[in-house]
Amino acid sequence: MAKPYLVCIDSDGCVFDTMEIKHKECFCPPFIKHFGLQAVSKYAREAWDFTNLYSATRGVHRLLALCRALDVLENRREVLERGVTVTRLQALRDYIAGGGVLGNQGLEEHLAKHPELTEIRTVLDWSYDVNARVSDMVYGVPPFPYVRECLEALSEQADIVIVSATPEEALEREWKEHGLFPLLLAVKGQESGTKKEIIASLKGNYDPDKILMLGDAPGDRDAARANGAMFYPICPDEEAQSWENFRQVIPAFLEGKYRGEMENGFIAHFETILPDEPSWERIQK
Repeated sequence: MAKPYLVCIDSDGCVFDTMEIKHKECFCPPFIKHFGLQAVSKYAREAWDFTNLYSATRGVHRLLALCRALDVLENRREVLERGVTVTRLQALRDYIAGGGVLGNQGLEEHLAKHPELTEIRTVLDWSYDVNARVSDMVYGVPPFPYVRECLEALSEQADIVIVSATPEEALEREWKEHGLFPLLLAVKGQESGTKKEIIASLKGNYDPDKILMLGDAPGDRDAARANGAMFYPICPDEEAQSWENFRQVIPAFLEGKYRGEMENGFIAHFETILPDEPSWERIQK
């Protein structure tokens, strides 16, 4: 801690317009490949995109997203009509329910203790495939308009920490590529825990009314609320406008005037954007 304020910022979809390319080109093709969804690839893509881009679960950890996407796909009418059996990945669900650490390292350690859980190896193969595709494909994507100006203004009085579910190597690479890395106090990715846990590990050094989280997903809002921090949403499909508006929020935050009516107004609009359920017909078996 060197400054009186703490600003935690998500990266993908919040600072960089990388959500679409990562999920559509890097996450989804391995999703179809590793989990045998070739026969319903169209619907698998729609389930993945809905889960990760266009619904209230946007931005959730990849292992939770994997289970959610399979659930969405499993009960879709067209999938049932084709007689396709969608894997449940019960071993992964049991691991998550048991409080297992979310991430490749945690899964590797679990598999070492339980080598009979071949499903876990499949999940790891998928996750490593995703990472390789991201490293190979995702570059040259600049930050949204007004991001740089906002971060430079904040950095004068606030410690800026990236709080993300993305691997830290990828985060550092992206922030360095665009010259934003020197503005940061730290980079905290999936290796550092959940967003809720990361904020909890940082907040003890700051006045509760001087902590703000920026994000583009409901999970970012929830992580902030769980720690008594304020939240400012970067709204999907309205990112440039959100950052332009944030230029006016910065002085309010630094003057202690953001919490309350102003914050509630931005969050209320944000919560109208992402639905809980898909528009297509689902049938509970």
